[in-house]
Amino acid sequence: MQKVLKDKIIEVCNKKIETKGENVGLSFYAFFANKNDTPELLMEAATWWIKTHKLDHFEKAVKIKKMVNGITTK
Repeated sequence: MQKVLKDKIIEVCNKKIETKGENVGLSFYAFFANKNDTPELLMEAATWWIKTHKLDHFEKAVKIKKMVNGITTK
């Protein structure tokens, strides 16, 4: 996983947890703006989320943050 994507995921998870609490769920779309200006990162996130880990559409932010914290970045 690219460092920029890992950092973005952790940042979004932290903000969601802070504002909505520990039970907040999110999808990988939460890490991107409505305008698809970084398609490579979007595809990397989608592949990691759907193909690699077979996660549900919505997952708890604390779970995603924990999973991503264990990843070595490129």
